[in-house]
Amino acid sequence: MSYTVYGASLSPFVRKVRVFLAEKGLDYTLEQVNIFPAPDWFVEISPLKRIPVLRDESDGQNVTFPDSSVICAYLEKKEGGPALYPADPRDYGRALWLEEYCDSEMAATAGMGVFRPIVVNKLMGKEPDRETADKTVAEKLPRFFDYLEKELTGREFAAGDAFSIADISIGTQFCNLAHAGVTPEAGRYPELTRYLAGIKGRPSFAACLEEEGGVLKALGF
Repeated sequence: MSYTVYGASLSPFVRKVRVFLAEKGLDYTLEQVNIFPAPDWFVEISPLKRIPVLRDESDGQNVTFPDSSVICAYLEKKEGGPALYPADPRDYGRALWLEEYCDSEMAATAGMGVFRPIVVNKLMGKEPDRETADKTVAEKLPRFFDYLEKELTGREFAAGDAFSIADISIGTQFCNLAHAGVTPEAGRYPELTRYLAGIKGRPSFAACLEEEGGVLKALGF
């Protein structure tokens, strides 16, 4: 296969790229990489020591790109298939904003405050830090849920009238929250709940989640 994705299955950013590739109908190989600590060979292709990294060996090339947003933008330019960035300028801007919103502060809050204390701790043989997770859920996540509830009201897709990078970026963060046992309360967030059910039900997401479920089951979740 011409594409290789280096990363870990449970990473929201690895999942983001995998869903993007699946929606494009592109084959790839996933090579698991443990970055705690990152091996020297990986640091050479990912100077920030982050996953994922994409290797493209098509057309006689051998190039690598770190960072999920860079990878997705590269694949959009290089490959055909359904467009995953809206054509309309306003929808395009909205999609980029929602990608950034979810990839940055929301990811940091949910990752460090919920996923790492619960799931990563178990992966590393430590006891889950329920106190930190509960505090994050109660005090820090509601503002993200509130904002997305408002932005997604009445929408099937987050930006424009087709599935896009915005939906991938939103959905993948909520997958990680769900892996840690956290989902938005349906009574308080009915539009967000409805939207997420549709996004996570897509075959591209469902395939990843089925695979990840086996990893979580082995951990005792």
